Amino acid sequence: MTGSPRLFPESLWTPLKMSPFCCWGLCVAFLALLCCPGSGEEAFEVHVSPEQPMVKHGGSQVINCSTNCTKPENGGLETSLDKIVLQDSPQWKLFMIFNVSQNSSMRCFFWCSRKQGSKSLNVGLYYPPKQVLLKLQPTRVAVGSPFTIECRVPSVAPLEGLTVTLLRGSEVLHSQTFEGTALSPQEAMVTYSAEAQLEDSSHNFSCQAKMDLRTRGVKVVDSVSDSQALEVFGEGEPPEEVEGDSSRFSPSEEEKAIALLSAGSGGGSHGPALVPRLPSSAVSSLELSPSSQSLCKTTGW
Repeated sequence: MTGSPRLFPESLWTPLKMSPFCCWGLCVAFLALLCCPGSGEEAFEVHVSPEQPMVKHGGSQVINCSTNCTKPENGGLETSLDKIVLQDSPQWKLFMIFNVSQNSSMRCFFWCSRKQGSKSLNVGLYYPPKQVLLKLQPTRVAVGSPFTIECRVPSVAPLEGLTVTLLRGSEVLHSQTFEGTALSPQEAMVTYSAEAQLEDSSHNFSCQAKMDLRTRGVKVVDSVSDSQALEVFGEGEPPEEVEGDSSRFSPSEEEKAIALLSAGSGGGSHGPALVPRLPSSAVSSLELSPSSQSLCKTTGW
């Protein structure tokens, strides 16, 4: 019919005309197959936990290697350290490394579709606070006088996450958290000064060192020093009393008494001097040297 659109080709042998855009798309797809023969293979990742493990010197650590590949062909942990396999499955493997005596690098790996993926990690050593040493200077002090508390934690590493706390009974006097990532053992020290109070004599002083490396896969480790007491005396009291000395004679008073005895022993041109007699209780409690005792016998004391 004239004027109506043609629904079929004039002849079955007449080829249909192809759009140039359709032809270009087929060419791109063909080139992609030639240049990237493995583009249809599955992409995968390898994971490790913990990512930055810390191990106590001579200790052990559990390492988990895993992958998101649905059908991995093989996997493992490459390390120079001693290791054993705790659990094994196609997509994850659980290892334990032990006898760790140095910082070390290792690698988790998996094979998937004939390709290898891996994840590296570094294992560091830590030295927990085994010994905490407390020192009070001085150990006997007057009320209101200064004294110093010193706490030392030897051979500890790293300082990162280490907190040293000074205690009076259960009361926190001072706390210090250290920083530093050095892996070699070193000493941490904290000092604190205060004025002595009478109630200080009723409490023991101690020092606590706590290492918190939970972000590195380590449980909290703490250690406490031996307790020490501070002796505090009031104003006007002597710094130290001689046990059994009820008369409280000081050496200077003894010297005065001996001088009086010497004066009363005579030998002067004006005759013997009059010497006041001391109470018998004071004389019996006064400790005299051998020469002084001889002088007492001579003068009749």
